[in-house]
Amino acid sequence: MIMDARHMPAGETLRTKLAIIGAGPAGITLALGFVKTGIDVVLVAGGALDYDAASQALYAGEVVDDALHSPPETYRQRRYGGASAIWGGRVMPFDPIDFEPRPWIEGADWPISFSEITRFYAEANRLAEAGDCDYNAKTALDGGMRPMIAGFQPQAFDADALERFSCPTDFAKRYGHQLAKAGTIRVITHAHAVEIVKTAHGRISHIELRRLEGGAFRLEADEFVLATGGLETARLLLASQAQDAHGLGNTHDLVGRHYMCHIAGTMGALHVENAESRVWHGYERAWDGVYCRRRLALKPEIQRAHETGNVVMRLHHPRLPDAAHGRGILSAIYLAKPFIAFEYAKRLHSAEMAKAGSIARHMLNIAREPFGTAAFLVNWLRLRSFAARKFPSLVVAPRNGVFSLDIHAEQVPNRESRVMLSERADAFGKPQIKVDWRCKPQDIRTVRVALAMLKADIASLEGASLTYEDAEIEPAMLRDGAYGGHHIGTARMGKTPKDGVVDKDCKLFGVENLYIAGSATFPTSGQANPTLTIIAFALRLAEHLKAKLAPSPPGIKTGRGESA
Repeated sequence: MIMDARHMPAGETLRTKLAIIGAGPAGITLALGFVKTGIDVVLVAGGALDYDAASQALYAGEVVDDALHSPPETYRQRRYGGASAIWGGRVMPFDPIDFEPRPWIEGADWPISFSEITRFYAEANRLAEAGDCDYNAKTALDGGMRPMIAGFQPQAFDADALERFSCPTDFAKRYGHQLAKAGTIRVITHAHAVEIVKTAHGRISHIELRRLEGGAFRLEADEFVLATGGLETARLLLASQAQDAHGLGNTHDLVGRHYMCHIAGTMGALHVENAESRVWHGYERAWDGVYCRRRLALKPEIQRAHETGNVVMRLHHPRLPDAAHGRGILSAIYLAKPFIAFEYAKRLHSAEMAKAGSIARHMLNIAREPFGTAAFLVNWLRLRSFAARKFPSLVVAPRNGVFSLDIHAEQVPNRESRVMLSERADAFGKPQIKVDWRCKPQDIRTVRVALAMLKADIASLEGASLTYEDAEIEPAMLRDGAYGGHHIGTARMGKTPKDGVVDKDCKLFGVENLYIAGSATFPTSGQANPTLTIIAFALRLAEHLKAKLAPSPPGIKTGRGESA
């Protein structure tokens, strides 16, 4: 059932067994786990069924350095489906090393092992519509995928690592009908969580919901889950100060701290002779139509030996702002940057190469390749704009066989990188967020070591070379600051309240019935885009909560010491 809070009587108290705040991939995955259980669930979507400017404005806030972090309302969607309405669809699991104690990375200490999450990845793949849970290029496709570079057998990198792509799936559009038909699940739109209220006995009594049109509601439940993303989760906890002026779950000043994204950028020049016949850096499709792509992953033994973070690399076309690439389609996309969504155009704006006559040079590129550019655009419309499963991204082979490297690296935990409350208030009078994103020299060192290892590996390949300037690394990796919408670590999982906000089951320390779903709980960021692991952890949490909420047989004592 879908309910619009604007049509509900103000002051009403809603009662349920399980209340889920946030209806993105984590919240919807959780709710799907209760469809056939007979357990009452309320899923609070926080906005409209589609984009709503007034609701989206509630995500506004400040950033300490806008050169290092996007405005807080970007990359997020306050609506049914959450950020799945705008995500790019890239999925891959975390790696076993991400869960290992790594003494050279302060704060890299998960309270669970990789084996405790791996069994949920296959179902997470299915929900993300990313096909089989096979991330090895030798086995993912019948006969294996073609090599990235013919004859290349690197020593420091796994050249058979791959990434898969969702449609990308909007979770509300894909699964909303299942929730709407479930008699025990209520999805509430246009309702916004503003305060979490805890009793003196260490339980959440209710969450206050408000609507922009005026009017408040009280949501009571046996169990509560925050699935509101890494930024909003921190804000809700910090702003819930009725019992503690420091915020809920913030006894040890950890809420909002250790805020991570990823370190990412394009740089370097990888030259391969006869690249037309030797290099394949594009996508292939699995038996079910899912797009797959190879990438180079720094081997775990190399990470241990050199004490680095995790990192992957892809072959990439030359940087678009520099018209020297000579390709008409690249110039056309660059000139169209004012019409491209912020999430995809950020690098085009922030990486501006202001050169005299640069626009003219881009126009000349287009004029030199009119038919090729037009054919590409037609195919783009067919395979991307109008396709149910969209072609993932721009892939253009350079004419001169010179590729850049697209690097995606782990950001290590940093206590001083944080999400705080601003002195500014939103439409409800509640504090907005203030983001102070920071990285450590260790993050740049990871990229520096990986590039050196790749350069050595490339040197053994006939007719190939990798060149880059060491001084180029840090500016390239920080050119766009915090990468994308990967908001990680602000309510980290820990073994004790002194090193985490939530325990191994994602329950808030010191509170009986409040859980957090999403990448806010991840102690480390790994190399992987977080969505697939967010879904896997939501499946794990659903399993835990179903067991906790299942009716006890007659005569059996419940967790509160009462006979059921």
